[in-house]
Amino acid sequence: MLKHRPTIRDHSAEANLFARRAFVGFVFVLAMVAILLSNLYKIQVENHQDYQTRSNDNRIKVIPIAPNRGLIYDRNGVLLAENKPVYNLEVIPEDVNDLTESLDQVSKIITISEQEKDDFLKDIKHTRRFKSQILKARLNETEVAKFSVNQHKFPGFSIEARLARYYPFGDTLTHALGYVAKLNKKELNKLDQEGQATNYRATYDIGKLGIEKYYEQLLHGEVGSQRVEVNNRGRVIRTLSMIQPKPGSDIVLTLDIGLQQIAQHALKDMRGAIVVMDAKDGGVLALYSNPSYDPNLFVHGISSKNYKALLNQDRPLINRATQGRYAPASTVKPHMAILALEENIVSESTSIWDPGFFEIPNVEHKWRDWKRWGHGHVDVYKAIEESCDTYFYDAAYRLGITKISDFMARFGFGDLSGIDIHEETTAILPSKEWKEGRFKESWWRGDTISVGIGQGYWTATPIQIANATNILVNKGINHPPHLAQVAKKEDQVTQINGDEKPPVILKNPDNWRIAIDAMHNTVKKVTGTAHKAFKGVSYDPAGKTGTAQVVSIAQGERYDAKSLKERQRDNAIYVGFAPYNNPQIVLSIVVENTGGGSSVGAPIARQLMDYYFAANPVELAGNIK
Repeated sequence: MLKHRPTIRDHSAEANLFARRAFVGFVFVLAMVAILLSNLYKIQVENHQDYQTRSNDNRIKVIPIAPNRGLIYDRNGVLLAENKPVYNLEVIPEDVNDLTESLDQVSKIITISEQEKDDFLKDIKHTRRFKSQILKARLNETEVAKFSVNQHKFPGFSIEARLARYYPFGDTLTHALGYVAKLNKKELNKLDQEGQATNYRATYDIGKLGIEKYYEQLLHGEVGSQRVEVNNRGRVIRTLSMIQPKPGSDIVLTLDIGLQQIAQHALKDMRGAIVVMDAKDGGVLALYSNPSYDPNLFVHGISSKNYKALLNQDRPLINRATQGRYAPASTVKPHMAILALEENIVSESTSIWDPGFFEIPNVEHKWRDWKRWGHGHVDVYKAIEESCDTYFYDAAYRLGITKISDFMARFGFGDLSGIDIHEETTAILPSKEWKEGRFKESWWRGDTISVGIGQGYWTATPIQIANATNILVNKGINHPPHLAQVAKKEDQVTQINGDEKPPVILKNPDNWRIAIDAMHNTVKKVTGTAHKAFKGVSYDPAGKTGTAQVVSIAQGERYDAKSLKERQRDNAIYVGFAPYNNPQIVLSIVVENTGGGSSVGAPIARQLMDYYFAANPVELAGNIK
């Protein structure tokens, strides 16, 4: 039987195999180490700056700083719009895990109304979630203390001290100054389109009306920023660097707050508007619309209840001085007289007979004069002094609507006055083309008659009437009305307004004198319609009364205010200037549904002029109030 030989191992071959495997393993490990070192090199060296930046982003924040809004002063340096410090409860939505629950918990510490919650939730839908949003504005000291104790429980919530707009004169200046209020989505989109969004990163309010809106870019200023280090809870540890914001420009207005207060007092509870202009440069000394409202209600968000209260039939939100459309009535008779003289329809010496009415040949309708028995023989002076309707019915009929419309357009009727607020209407200067476009009807001869006394289709705003009067008393020189005078920033003062528009040039410049003299007689002569209101004044005024029909009176009937509803009664209108030989101020007054310009408008004009020409106007204002 054969025996097996023992197997002889080849130790040399095994050693070689092991060596090869060990070498492969070593190479693999070496490759892995090389890859690791390579990645470490990329992270630590090549990409160091990138990761450093990411790390800084976790602990360093750039916070925009809102600029201080420019202040607004009147012509005498009285502060009309200022900035006051307030404490707001603000939230960064991105830093809050459960916003609804957090709002409920915060409401248990300080009172937050349902409207405040709703407004906040609406606001955050239209803004970036990392931007702080106001939850509750104007916290009192008690509310600040209560929340500060519990702030650690509410990440993303904080109390911030900010400057908020404040209007110390309340409703006295609303329609001129306007107000600021919360930025809305539409405004944010517009700022973005205009490339201005970056400058509003820290801004919560924007001008909504009046001067505040018109000069928004001047008043706003330039945003600043600060780089701060924060901890893991987002609390600021230290400030690393800062770029200071640049405050907005201060604006000095042409307004005189004393005269503005007189205007408010004079209108009392009557609806209407008053415009007073500097005859030398067109600066608006007073612009008041009644009823008014407190603009401070809008600064921090007006409640639904308060806003609904403003939506009443008296329409306080409308700026009657620039948006109210009224028949200018007899206040345009001096302009009509100039046109009739220019076209040789009348002369300085010719007169017509006024039986108390005017008739078109072969037309049964009679256009009545306000004086039932007529004015007798009337020349151009008497026609203005006593406000004879028949004289101007006749002049309008012979002139025709085209000449009237073209001439009145040169005085700014039917166009924007150019005043530096956006809230303005052109009103209506009627013409053949206008009626065709509006009613698809031809212009009739009878339509022209009422236009001759500032009635019919013709409407104008108080600012248009004041501007047209100012052009007349300056004998054609056109100083557009404006509210802002200069802008001040640091030591730099910039003139804002004051440019003239092309003048109104007459074929016979002496016709200016005739109209101006007649307006002077309206006040000085006993038979003048404004004589009674200005008895005993120390200055030398001139003017023209007007009474504008609101509803038509049937043929053969007489106007009886008592038989009409209050809002159907005539509007009282007055235009005036002083002194007669060197005009300093021009004014227009419209008072709704109160009767005649001589009985209502002229006495108000006297109050304004008494203040302006008083030796101590401040003392006079105090006595009137």
